[in-house]
Amino acid sequence: MDKHPKKLLVIFAEAALEKRLVQDAKRFGAHGYTIWDVRGGSDRGSRADAYHATYAREGSWDNDRTIEMKTICSPEVADSLAAHLLAEYGQDFGLTLYFADVQVLRSEKF
Repeated sequence: MDKHPKKLLVIFAEAALEKRLVQDAKRFGAHGYTIWDVRGGSDRGSRADAYHATYAREGSWDNDRTIEMKTICSPEVADSLAAHLLAEYGQDFGLTLYFADVQVLRSEKF
């Protein structure tokens, strides 16, 4: 079986960034992505706690949602996209990124 090394870039971000993240991923050369809504917490609390304390009365659902976006691409695309995301959104938005080495079977898709 022919396996090809690639990078998996995983991005956790505020849902308000979703359209920009998709545009950035395409612009930097990612061929595809997967996005879904997620929940979680850390030692700083959870997004659900912040929602109930701040936005429940205002109906501001997008301000509280967190998404997870995954893209499999070349190491160069993953590195340049991650650097851009940190520089562009890291100071003003909740953003967590990580990389993993993966192997794919149809390298032309990535």
